[in-house]
Amino acid sequence: MVVYLTRVETFNAAHRLWVNEWSEAQNLAVFGKCANKYFHGHNYELSVTIKGQPDPLFGWLMDAKVLGNTIKTQICDVLDHSNLNLDENFLPKDIQITTENLCYYIWKQLEPHIPAPCRLHCIKLQETSKIYAEYFGE
Repeated sequence: MVVYLTRVETFNAAHRLWVNEWSEAQNLAVFGKCANKYFHGHNYELSVTIKGQPDPLFGWLMDAKVLGNTIKTQICDVLDHSNLNLDENFLPKDIQITTENLCYYIWKQLEPHIPAPCRLHCIKLQETSKIYAEYFGE
């Protein structure tokens, strides 16, 4: 039996989409408001799903409070109320700070902190009520 457990946490952060080699006009044409020179922010909703077999004694995959604390310390405390482009964090400095890229690097940051026998199954990052990305470790 494989069971999936999801914990949801939130963080707020600013970012900007920009290609340095392009003109301001080209950046604005491609990225629109997301290229604002003063940056822009989102109230992100992060869903982390783990999978595995429930422990026969406890009946859970992992204590949900421990999972929540892991997400908070490894991700939310690092990214919350930050400028994702400028502030020190676990993101490479040479990537576009898109929701898709954030999913991947959040996975890379969290994966070593998920105790066996559980495994990370999915990172879902909701940027707005209409946009989210998911990453399954592929």
